[in-house]
Amino acid sequence: MSIENTLWGAPRIQGELLKLGFAVAQSTVTKYMAGTDGRPCGQSWGTFLRNHLPQIAAMDLFVVPTIGFSLLYVLVIVRLARRELAWINVTAYPTAEWIARQITEVPLYLIRDRDGIYGVAVTRRLRAMGIRDKPIAAGSPWQNSFAERLIGTIRRECADHIVVLREAHLRRLLREYARYYNTVRTHRSLDQHAPVSRPGQRIGRIVSHALVGGLHHRYARI
Repeated sequence: MSIENTLWGAPRIQGELLKLGFAVAQSTVTKYMAGTDGRPCGQSWGTFLRNHLPQIAAMDLFVVPTIGFSLLYVLVIVRLARRELAWINVTAYPTAEWIARQITEVPLYLIRDRDGIYGVAVTRRLRAMGIRDKPIAAGSPWQNSFAERLIGTIRRECADHIVVLREAHLRRLLREYARYYNTVRTHRSLDQHAPVSRPGQRIGRIVSHALVGGLHHRYARI
């Protein structure tokens, strides 16, 4: 009980045990409760995410090289509830002011890492929009797992298979991929639906439409 209900104290657990027919002292409950070995008690990070998924977005940056070996920086913002890729953009000069201008969605919470690039301009923008800034713990990328997994997916399904000519070229391809990701690509975590759910089709001839330069296809009945 103490593992499943980290907010419960010994009296609450003792009461539940009494209802189940176990007459035990509160001191005994305290002795065998999990989380009494000096570790902090309270809501876990996973519980926080599950409780607030509809109100949380996450953002992160990754790097893509061009054919001329210069580096372009890609910013992604993902809404956690439906894994929706809410925003993607590219720049060669990722300043805090540029990142602040990209934040146009208004979730209640925004998860990010502690990269120094998120400067005063970003935190001021978040505060002005009423967004609660949630930087993850240092050295804990797993706390931003939704954005990390999204970046891995973008690399495997798009960025690793193209030769980037310039900034505008990468921006166009990634925005086309974002449309595919949100409206076509199915997700196991969404019961094989896309973030923007599309209805199933049972009648008609199946046709194929090439997307993202032929890297992916959409199948539909007509």
